[in-house]
Amino acid sequence: MQNVKEVTRQPSPGGRPQPLAFYGGQLWVGSWDTDKLYAIETKNWDVVDEIAAPGRPYGLARYRDALAVVVALDDDDRYLFRFRPGRGFDNKVACPEVTGSHLAADGSVLYLCQQGKRRILAVDGHASVQREIALAVRCAGFAFDDSGNAFMITADEEFENAEFARADLQGSVAATDPIAAVPFDGRALTFDGSAWWTSDREEGEIVAFTAPG
Repeated sequence: MQNVKEVTRQPSPGGRPQPLAFYGGQLWVGSWDTDKLYAIETKNWDVVDEIAAPGRPYGLARYRDALAVVVALDDDDRYLFRFRPGRGFDNKVACPEVTGSHLAADGSVLYLCQQGKRRILAVDGHASVQREIALAVRCAGFAFDDSGNAFMITADEEFENAEFARADLQGSVAATDPIAAVPFDGRALTFDGSAWWTSDREEGEIVAFTAPG
């Protein structure tokens, strides 16, 4: 299997990056070292905004007119917030069973990964569960392209041997079809219309890549 092709690799503005999402034409990044969100103009890699999060940011996705953010508070309980640049964080609700990490959104549906429970939940903006999707693999991040197709970074039980894969979230079990190997520890996933972006978290870097085909 071929590897994904790196397009660019850039330093994270706040140490270890985790969640990523495009919103308002900018790449928003959550940092585990500063507990902040940063907005980056990717053309010149300029940080144009930063804001303190209520805790450690784990998941991020554009959802309706804002960004949905999963945040871990001091007790590591996970909460879903709405974030709007210039207006801050609001609409705090507990994630189901106060756990969750990666987020992805497809139009009106928000998807929350609960890795410890080996599932993805389709939820609404109030974190009410609409549907449960079992995970047969480890999910290191997932996102939708502009056509509404889901993709995922998968890994084995040790979170090794990562692969970029197509993902079908329509059934009761997420079906994945590997496309290319990911030769680094990618975490989180988002799409800019032509390339995919992920966090090489422990290296403190953000990577854009394309896949064969």
